[in-house]
Amino acid sequence: MVGKSQAPMYRGEREIAKLAPMFSLDEIARHAVDFWLSTEDLPRPENRVTVEGDGSIRLSYTPTNQESANRLFEMPRSILGRLRLREDTLARRNLYMKNEMDLGAVAHQAGTCRFGEDPKTSVLDRDCKAHELDNLYVVDTSFFPSIGAVNPALTAMANALRVGDHLLKRLG
Repeated sequence: MVGKSQAPMYRGEREIAKLAPMFSLDEIARHAVDFWLSTEDLPRPENRVTVEGDGSIRLSYTPTNQESANRLFEMPRSILGRLRLREDTLARRNLYMKNEMDLGAVAHQAGTCRFGEDPKTSVLDRDCKAHELDNLYVVDTSFFPSIGAVNPALTAMANALRVGDHLLKRLG
């Protein structure tokens, strides 16, 4: 569990919640047991950003993990009885902060710069250096194949330190 829902949070979630009196949303929030469930799309080569011949940017995206997301959502239902809560009260997307983010709302992008040893199939080498440029290193999360649906900040920082040590050796 994480945090605690509050009535104003519900107000912005769905159009119907904007019509509900605040006291009713306060009551829902007061009795809510909040879960944060998070999944991620799995890597898919066809999901990519490309630059077209005319310079425009093209985004190709198809979700890849809906079945796992659905199974994850059902897991809390299995423990509700032990919490003395009714299983039929688990709300999904209805006056509930379980909303799937659309593509415009995603964060922690990963997988946009594949890394590996072969320049034909990857952009970066193991040290996060661009294959085709001697002075370009990428140390954000774009070289991650996946982030496991968690905040990747500490891993990105650790990798930046690793690449920094590599650069110090290379320049020293």
